Amino acid sequence: MTRAVSKSLHQFLSAYAPEIADLYLKTRQTVLAKAPHANELIYDAYNALSCVYSFTENMKQGFIHIAAYPNHVNLGFNQGASLEDPDSLLLGHGSHIRHIKIGHGGVIHRNATLTLIESAVMQGKRMQAANPGATPSLSATLVKSVSENKRRP
Repeated sequence: MTRAVSKSLHQFLSAYAPEIADLYLKTRQTVLAKAPHANELIYDAYNALSCVYSFTENMKQGFIHIAAYPNHVNLGFNQGASLEDPDSLLLGHGSHIRHIKIGHGGVIHRNATLTLIESAVMQGKRMQAANPGATPSLSATLVKSVSENKRRP
């Protein structure tokens, strides 16, 4: 069962080119297929539209995020630096976050990408278990922030 796209998310995505919105929604569908009970926390920010996926309502306990930019979509792994990545798909050099640039080449459907998503989901479940006082997941879509000023579309 696929989670419906909220009116808010549709509205935020409408500012982007149809190809970018489509990539975003396909990436979202893939993430939610692996984590159907995760909360979807929407941040309509200055530089990008992003959704953080967490088993709580806390962004800091997010395990994956999707970000739309004018010409591409990123699938971000919040603890990606600690994930095994034998196919070297992950980009970035920070101490925690890594990402995959999602284009039209079908990278989202590669087995290596799906394995990374599954590993990130397990990280999210471990974070939730380590924080028993956190508000549990409601499988909800929540708009957490809307920036009045935007550099993005």
